[in-house]
Amino acid sequence: MLANSLIELDRAHLIHPVASYRGHERLGVRVLKSAKGATVTDQTGRQLLDGFAGLWCVNAGYGHDSIVEAAARQMRDLPYATAYFDLGSEPAIRLASELAERAPGDLNHIYFTLGGSDAVDSTIRFIRYYWHAKGEPQRDQFISIEQGYHGSSVVGAGLTALPAFHAGFGIPYDWQHKIPSPYPYRNPVGENPQAIITASLAALEAKIKEIGSDRVAAFYAEPIQGSGGVIVPPKGWIKAMRDLCKRYDILFVADEVITGFGRTGPLFACFEENIVPDFMTTAKGLTSGYVPMGAVFMANHVYEVIADAAGNAAIGHGYTYSAHPVSAAVALEVLRLYESGILENGVKAGTRLMAGLEGLRDHPLVGDVRGRGMLAAVELVVDKAKKTPLPAAAMAARRIFDRAWDNGLVIRAFAHGVLGYAPPLCCTSDEIDAILERTLKTLDQTLEDPDVRRSLS
Repeated sequence: MLANSLIELDRAHLIHPVASYRGHERLGVRVLKSAKGATVTDQTGRQLLDGFAGLWCVNAGYGHDSIVEAAARQMRDLPYATAYFDLGSEPAIRLASELAERAPGDLNHIYFTLGGSDAVDSTIRFIRYYWHAKGEPQRDQFISIEQGYHGSSVVGAGLTALPAFHAGFGIPYDWQHKIPSPYPYRNPVGENPQAIITASLAALEAKIKEIGSDRVAAFYAEPIQGSGGVIVPPKGWIKAMRDLCKRYDILFVADEVITGFGRTGPLFACFEENIVPDFMTTAKGLTSGYVPMGAVFMANHVYEVIADAAGNAAIGHGYTYSAHPVSAAVALEVLRLYESGILENGVKAGTRLMAGLEGLRDHPLVGDVRGRGMLAAVELVVDKAKKTPLPAAAMAARRIFDRAWDNGLVIRAFAHGVLGYAPPLCCTSDEIDAILERTLKTLDQTLEDPDVRRSLS
C-alpha cells in the first residue's frame, strides 16, 4: 500500500495512545516497516537506531527467528487455551515455574495478564481481597509516588502521578494518595543520598499517619521512575521504604514493568538492593515486546491468606487471555535468550552507554545525567546553576524527537526537556557509540533553536 494511503487511513481510523488527536491528524503517522537487532526501518527505507527499544520493551532486540519459531510452533499445536475451569497449557505452567525460580525471595505464585496496566489493576484487586480475608476491610487506601507511572487503566492511572493521565478523567480517586518523588536532581533537600532517603521516609510516615496506619493497604514504587523522567533514587532508598512498610504491616508493590528483565542489569532490579516485595508487577521485557503479556508475582504469605479465605469458592478475578499459551511460549524463548548472553551483553553495553552520556555533562544544555544499566536520561536546562527547564515554547517533546529522528535515532523526549534512553540489550559497542554521536548532534541542533537561545543564561 502506498505510504500516503496509509497515512490517510491512519488519520481517519487509528486512535493512537497518549497523543494529541488533532496534533496527530495534522502531523501524520510515521510508519515502521521492519526491524532487526537494534535498528528499525520505516516505510521509506530510512534506518534508525532504536534507542528506546520500542516502548522500553524490546529488550532482546528485533528479529530473533527463534522467538518467531516458538510462537509459530505453539500456534500450530495449541493457539489458545483458557486458564479457567482448572485448565491450562504446558508453556504457561512452565513459564510460571521458571519465573518463580528466578524471582526474589518467596514470590512463588504468578498470575499472568496482558500487560503492565492490568498487572497493576490485578494487584489492587488481590490486595483488597487480602485485607478483607485478614478481617481488615478498612484497609482500602493506597499510596504511590509523584511522577510515578503505574499504567493507564482506570484505577492504575490514579496511582500514576503524571498530569496527562489525570486531566479530563476525574482521577485520582480519593483513596489514592501520593508522596513526593525522591528525584535527586530536583529534590528540595538537595542531592545528598541520606538526606533524600530521610525525607522520603518522613513523607511516607507522615502520609500513613494522616490516613491512619490501620487504613493503608499498600504502597507502590518503581525501582526507577520511568515515565516520570527516568528518576533514579539513591542507593538504599527502596530498601528503606520497603522496611518502613513492613514495620506498619503495609503491603509493598514493586512495579518492575520497565526495570524487569535486564533493563538495569540483573533480571530484576529488586535484586540490586536485596529486597523482597509482597507483589511485583512485570510486562514489557517479559516477551521482549513480541507479543502482549504481563505478570503479577505474589509472595507466599499473601497467596496463602487469599487461598485459605476463599476455601472452595472461586476467586472472581480473571482475563480471557491470562496465561495465553503463545505468549508464554514466546516468553520462555525470550528468557532463554536473555540467559544465553543478552543479559551479559546488556551490562557491558549499559556501562558504555552511561559513560558516554556522562561525557555530555559539559554540553551547555545538559543539567543532569542519570541512569542504571540500559535505562538512562539526560535532563536539559537553559541555566545550569538555577536548573531552569527548557521553555515551553521550545516544544521539547516534539522538536527534539523530530531532530533525533532526522539524525537516525529514536529516543523518548519528554515535554520538560528530559531525553530517555532504553536501547535493546543486544546493542553492539558501535551501536552505543552511534546513539551517543547522534545524541550530541541532536543537542547541538537544540542549542540553535531560537526559543532555546532566547532563554539561555
